[in-house]
Amino acid sequence: MRIDKYLWSTRYFKTRNIATTACKKGHVKVNGQVVKPSRDVYAMDTIVVRKNQINYELTVLDVPESRVGAKLVDIYRKDTTPKEAFEKNELLKYSKDYYRKKGTGRPTKRDRREIDGYLDTDDDFFQQASSEEE
Repeated sequence: MRIDKYLWSTRYFKTRNIATTACKKGHVKVNGQVVKPSRDVYAMDTIVVRKNQINYELTVLDVPESRVGAKLVDIYRKDTTPKEAFEKNELLKYSKDYYRKKGTGRPTKRDRREIDGYLDTDDDFFQQASSEEE
């Protein structure tokens, strides 16, 4: 079975086209080598898939006939992804929150409306004050 079809049938990618694109970009390795989408997969091959900044490592146990249900995926592959990969992803989430605090930077559409509303009320206040002085 082709590697792109295997990754689609074992539910690593939602569509086969996305799996093919990942192979073309070099996000998929079989036995340590970057492969094309047409590369055949056999039992006991080791696959590394880079997805969402995590390197998923899996071993092919068997090749399915077609796409399998989520509960049956473990029959066809063994996931050997180290836990450190997931922990690193958690740390990355915290670092993103640290560098970009909410409310900093460019104002959102809601913020701009509030600013415009605030400025409009100030203009009315100043116009009323100037008319009272005259």
